[in-house]
Amino acid sequence: MIEPASLSDFFTIFFASAMVILLGALYALLFAYARIRTVRWLMPLAYLSYAGLFVSTLVLAQAANLLSHPLWATVVGCMLLGYLLAPHGIWHLCVGTHARAETVPAKSS
Repeated sequence: MIEPASLSDFFTIFFASAMVILLGALYALLFAYARIRTVRWLMPLAYLSYAGLFVSTLVLAQAANLLSHPLWATVVGCMLLGYLLAPHGIWHLCVGTHARAETVPAKSS
């Protein structure tokens, strides 16, 4: 049985949650901007943002007692892996979709 988070962990949970949101958005923004504008030096900053997201997520999961149960630890791990890989998949999907749209001739009425 998972113990509920203690009241003393409220601020840790609050700030770790805020950091997860902010660093997740920063990672996605830097990743997309680095790819769209081909600004190579932004990609390490994107991954640094992801590292912060990773640490913030672990702090949040620890404070909320999620890592003490295997199911919730697996959920946290899947979420972290998914957020690492999702921007790559979305990028390839967008590039493939736009490349296909450019090769298909438009229908004339």
